[in-house]
Amino acid sequence: MDFELWRWAMFALAALIIGLSKSGVPGLGILNVAIFQILMESKEAVGFGLPLLIAGDLCALLIYRKHAEWKHIVRLVPWAVAGVVIGWLTLGAMQENQARLVISIVLAVMLCLHVLREKYPKRVNEALPHSYGAAATIGVIAAFVSTLANAAGPIMILFLLSMRLPKMAFMGTSVYFFTFLNIFKVPFLHEQGLVNWGSLEANLKLLPFVLLGSVCGYLFAKKISQAWFERIAFWLTVAAVAYMLFISF
Repeated sequence: MDFELWRWAMFALAALIIGLSKSGVPGLGILNVAIFQILMESKEAVGFGLPLLIAGDLCALLIYRKHAEWKHIVRLVPWAVAGVVIGWLTLGAMQENQARLVISIVLAVMLCLHVLREKYPKRVNEALPHSYGAAATIGVIAAFVSTLANAAGPIMILFLLSMRLPKMAFMGTSVYFFTFLNIFKVPFLHEQGLVNWGSLEANLKLLPFVLLGSVCGYLFAKKISQAWFERIAFWLTVAAVAYMLFISF
């Protein structure tokens, strides 16, 4: 994959954001998806970003490996498998212009969820049921959205916050779930040609930025203003999604 220098710079920024979001600043997560979507064809961007997300997951595992609440993971995983299969079939059936529009709408919905969580945290948490059926629904939806757009973070944040997990348990549970989910997605996206040797070669060039972001997320998450970072990321993502919707129509 040959890209202009400015594109490589934007890819590097997205990779850095992946590391930051996985290791300590989860509110940044959607921005990297929007960057990839603007720089590449929509389906291609989904496969291109996946190995970098896995690298970020593995870095975060080193930090939060002892802090998972396994009962929540076990409830989600079987249904996540179904969600990946449904997402894979849906992605394969869509044309490129349809994929861009659907992914743009998915990102817009995720932004709305983020706003609701920020504005009405108690109401949103209380509104989410805690039954096994609710966990099954969340598992399917999160995996479906993740397969289509690598953008299920806000859904999982809402679900795990409703469980009232401590910060470390919240991070550990999220990291283990997404590590499994993203690795499980690889053969499905490879089958569609979205994860291939060419994209992996480009991913290797960007890997140092994921590692750098992971280190920064770990070292500075408690020292920097997370709200400040997330606010900037939110408005940048709003602009990116608006642009994606504009070109989709």
